Amino acid sequence: MDTSVKQSPEPPAPAAAAPSPAAYRNLVLATAGFALTFWAWNLIAPMSGDYKDRLGLSSFQQSFLVAVPVLVGSLGRIPVGALTDKYGAKLMFPLVSALTIVPVLLLIPAKNSYAAMIAVGFLLGLGGTTFAIGVPLVNAWFPPRKRGFALGVFGMGMGGVALSGYFTPRIAEHGDDLPFLVVAGALVVFALLAAVLISDHSDRRIPTDTLAHRLAEAGKLRVTWELSTLYAIGFGGIVAFGVYLPTYLKTWYEMSPTEAGTKAAGFALVTVVFRPVGGWLSDRVHPAVVTSSALLLAALMAIVQAFEPPLDPVGTIALLAMAAGLGTASGSVFALVSQVTPQPKVGSVTGIVGAMGGLGGFVPPLVMGAIYSAKDSYAIGFMLLSDLALAGCVYAYGRMRTVQRDE
Repeated sequence: MDTSVKQSPEPPAPAAAAPSPAAYRNLVLATAGFALTFWAWNLIAPMSGDYKDRLGLSSFQQSFLVAVPVLVGSLGRIPVGALTDKYGAKLMFPLVSALTIVPVLLLIPAKNSYAAMIAVGFLLGLGGTTFAIGVPLVNAWFPPRKRGFALGVFGMGMGGVALSGYFTPRIAEHGDDLPFLVVAGALVVFALLAAVLISDHSDRRIPTDTLAHRLAEAGKLRVTWELSTLYAIGFGGIVAFGVYLPTYLKTWYEMSPTEAGTKAAGFALVTVVFRPVGGWLSDRVHPAVVTSSALLLAALMAIVQAFEPPLDPVGTIALLAMAAGLGTASGSVFALVSQVTPQPKVGSVTGIVGAMGGLGGFVPPLVMGAIYSAKDSYAIGFMLLSDLALAGCVYAYGRMRTVQRDE
């Protein structure tokens, strides 16, 4: 059976020329916006220990509170990616950034009610959808031989999780409401800058069919679901650790919220640094090989952490090496997306793949919380992660190296 992806020829620009100054301007703005909205998306996680104590939450309730924005932000990428194909990033980036201000500010009156926090967390998920806006924007501005690295640089915006983990609890020491006011103000500034400075590529082809039809067409591509699975493991692992690692460190290693947030920020920073490494390597080696190797590293380190070693030095080394593997895999998977996806469908496919990646981050915090509540241990959770990463390693190497896109 033919599993290759059929497409009409892509427009010759920008493939024939080096990236323009406008390409780099859009890349910088998209990365900054991605980081800022990801900070907003992850505002609850660094403060989850305080919410648990204030509201008397169980481990599962705390995990669910942290996971709700992840779920909504993940699913929201599907329509947002398709809408970006239709209306362009110049409209969608400032619009989504501005709308994210609302739930950020609503966290202030909601902080004393679990039901209200769940409701606001649902709305906060909007901040996690900008990934599906930035990928087609960057993909259109950069030639194929530069896309892996460019998308990796854009992916560094997920460092917003690290920013949140490090700065949110520290800002909160000067006032409970101050982190939300700071992030809301930053979103206002970015939304205004994005409206003026972000531009869609002149050769962007605007689809004329309906949103439902475009999503259905993207869903028919076998590679959409293969890439979704790999991204759910790689990026899902990053999101899961980004939102749950503070809880894990506070619970298992008995750290203070500030210390746990700092350690979690270090983990997130490593994933940020290695995401463009994954894209850069994928411009030189087949991205499926890069993905396979990176997932193997993550699997081995998850096994080490399953034995619950002391944090210094074995646990720290294992967690940071795992972060490097997951970050590299996230960059290489999206290099593969740009390689096998028709340009007019990049937004729609990105939305689906990004959604599955985010959903990959929704489930593990719930599983980890439930396992700890039942077994008073996280070992089973880490072994499950190693199993998934090993499966992804084998599939990426055995199957994805053979996928070609017909020109």
